Amino acid sequence: MRLQLALDAPEHLALVPRLTPFFDIIEVGTPVLKRFGLTAITTVAELSGGAEILADTKTVDGGALEAAMVFGAGASAMTVLAQASPATRTATLEVARAHGGTVIFDTILDGTFDVATLADLDQDELWLALHAPSDARLAGNGTEDHIARVADRRQRGCRVSLAGGIGRTNLEKVLAVAPDVIVIGSSVTGAANPEKEASWLSTTVAQARG
Repeated sequence: MRLQLALDAPEHLALVPRLTPFFDIIEVGTPVLKRFGLTAITTVAELSGGAEILADTKTVDGGALEAAMVFGAGASAMTVLAQASPATRTATLEVARAHGGTVIFDTILDGTFDVATLADLDQDELWLALHAPSDARLAGNGTEDHIARVADRRQRGCRVSLAGGIGRTNLEKVLAVAPDVIVIGSSVTGAANPEKEASWLSTTVAQARG
């Protein structure tokens, strides 16, 4: 299990140097990408001292063009909506391979997404993000169904990145299903003491790894 920090607001960039030591991956969130463009990727790379970076592009079309820009800017991984066309998946993956990058297919539009739809992918490229939408959670309509789906998706051959509402209150439940990547956002970036919270999360996950 690896820890990923999601940066979803411009002010979160100031936290990068302080929080990078506690995380394996730094995510440049969609709002930050829209605010700053590709410079957000290069800026986070500089602030983090060259950490592994995921660009949460949520690509749905134009896969080759977006992948070339994102990986060319230094990202190690990017997201494509799982519901994108097979042509978009293929085009994105071709560019990712050329750059040694990873594409993660995000199920944010449909938590029950049928993994069989991705049967055309090589086993080592079968990355799925089980992602609970933040707007639904803020509106009081959020669930933890994405956590419950981890075991099934892993049994079906997917490597799983789990995102959305993860923190102290449900970390034990998350560790029990052991996703490949645990994405942490507001529980750290919105904490009164982000470094203390990140340290606790990092230590707890490390202990669970054994």
